[in-house]
Amino acid sequence: MRLTCFARLLGTALLAPVLATAASSACAGEVLVSAASSLTNAFKDVAHSYEAQYPGSKVSLNFAASGVLLQQIVKGAPVDVFASADQETMDAAQKQGLVLAAERQDFVSNSLVLIVPHDSKLGINSLNDLTRKGVTRVAIANPASVPVGRYAESALKKAHLWEAVQPKAIGTQNVRQSLDYVARGEVDAGFVYATDAAIMQDKVKVVLDVPLASPVLYPIASIKGSSNAIEAKRFVNYLQTAPAQAILARYGFKKP
Repeated sequence: MRLTCFARLLGTALLAPVLATAASSACAGEVLVSAASSLTNAFKDVAHSYEAQYPGSKVSLNFAASGVLLQQIVKGAPVDVFASADQETMDAAQKQGLVLAAERQDFVSNSLVLIVPHDSKLGINSLNDLTRKGVTRVAIANPASVPVGRYAESALKKAHLWEAVQPKAIGTQNVRQSLDYVARGEVDAGFVYATDAAIMQDKVKVVLDVPLASPVLYPIASIKGSSNAIEAKRFVNYLQTAPAQAILARYGFKKP
């Protein structure tokens, strides 16, 4: 059953302002996509490409940490498509019956990197270096709600360094906040995705490709009960097309 414009707006009234704004523009039948923060730049271009491919279509975008986006959907946000930066969050959405499992697919991969301010003189080149006394502040996104934080925690635990580094952790709400902290020199180092580091090469420097037990795969799926089900499915499938993959590759994302 198609939601009325009023219902869609009412559903976002108590949620994030950006989501409410997106929903207000989605009332004419546009597809509302909630995507992980690390997809911000790439998805803006993908949306333009999609709209050019399908005249009359409109993509409204809402970006935040994957866990935050999931909670918005749980609370009734009128989202049509969900793109997460990890499997765990999408698994949770699927387990709660929020997404269409049959339409779920991995569309890109990424990698975790350790970055420092471009002019850093601390000589950080490894995870072990983070335990040195001269290193006092490390940006790590909240592992409870942000995938990049969970990846960082997992890597540090595997290296038996979590207990030593955790007291130095400066918690952030998403990967872009971690990137900003490092870029502004407010922390000594931080964990972000390779694609995030790439957009600020003049301000941050990658010092380590952090090894992980499993690859960083991004899943996407239509929301169950979406008021724009046909458009949502078309957008999900569009992510696998050559034009969309070319855009994602331009921002450093790799095929899954």
